Amino acid sequence: MELFPTEHIKLSELLEQIEDTIKNRFDSEFYWVSARTVNVKKYESNRRCYLSLEEVNNGTKTAEIRAVFWANYYHEIEQFENLTKQAFKDGTEIICKVKVRYHKVYGLNLDIIQLDVAHTLGLFELERQKTLDRLLKENPNTIQLYDGVYKTFNNRLPIPRIITKIALITAPNSDGQRDFQQELKQNKHGYTFSVSEYLTTIQGDTASTLIIEQLEHIEKNKDHFDVVAIVRGGGSLTDFKPFDDYELAKYVAGFPVPIFTGIGHDRNQSIVDLMAREQKTPTKVASTFVEQNFTFENNLIELKRNLFELVQEQLVNAKENLDHAKRIVRLSSPQTILNRGFAIITCGNKIIVDPGTINEKDELKTLLRDETIHSIVTKKTKNEKGFDI
Repeated sequence: MELFPTEHIKLSELLEQIEDTIKNRFDSEFYWVSARTVNVKKYESNRRCYLSLEEVNNGTKTAEIRAVFWANYYHEIEQFENLTKQAFKDGTEIICKVKVRYHKVYGLNLDIIQLDVAHTLGLFELERQKTLDRLLKENPNTIQLYDGVYKTFNNRLPIPRIITKIALITAPNSDGQRDFQQELKQNKHGYTFSVSEYLTTIQGDTASTLIIEQLEHIEKNKDHFDVVAIVRGGGSLTDFKPFDDYELAKYVAGFPVPIFTGIGHDRNQSIVDLMAREQKTPTKVASTFVEQNFTFENNLIELKRNLFELVQEQLVNAKENLDHAKRIVRLSSPQTILNRGFAIITCGNKIIVDPGTINEKDELKTLLRDETIHSIVTKKTKNEKGFDI
């Protein structure tokens, strides 16, 4: 029995045969595969990206292979990040077009030549829609959909006429925190605000839970605040994922203090935005509060002006009525009556208004404009012809 084989080949020769076999089988073939990215290493200087693609079923890894973007396909990563607004990194679910390649030194790997961006966008939107459907189904008393607009208990709360006490949820030392505070402090009207900051992480896997915790703290002191502001700067789709969380969206929808959100740019809209009052950016949230106070101040000025005009109008009317009354009094004065040729008859220093009180032999005074006639009544007769003498 031979202890050692008499014939052998070099390792390189065997691997060359494997390489030739794989090349003959796969050289002209391309495949679309779905997988999750791991161990992503991007080298922008030479425009290459090395990674592994893996498949996981019920928590168990069922497949894995190395992959690479060469320089002539690196633009696929850039396009992916530009369109999805998320970083190409570990844990990204993708569908990609690949070519099988084997090298006797570097082994088996897949060359990635194209990414299906629409698939990634679709996954985000599908997940969002499932969450929205669940919110409507499980919370009919606080969330309804009318003509494509989500109406919630929170975004239907009346906004205070004057906003001075604000609860701010944001990340510490963040652009969102700085932009919000700066817009309030530098408002051109000189309004002052009391801002209580509730600082927390607002991105990552635990962000939604941490934000809920801050909202719980605020709710315990809800009577101390006019509004709540949740703000952050822009970011990728995955950065906004906490704001699509079911529990956070549900809590916001039923929150007892009006919530304003500024957690993205114009092209971003989270589910939490739909449940509250969306203002897009931190600066816009702050300016909304300033404008609310400015509107109230203008309404007060208008009310004051209308009140002054009303009082002035009443004074003018009162003066006209008084002048009219004076004219009537003047026309009704005894002297005016005498000047018009009438006479005033008195008896016992009392003006006679009822001739029935005059008796024969009464002493009368007849007052004319320039004379007073004294007389004694000798006879009374009825004046049946009236004034027609």
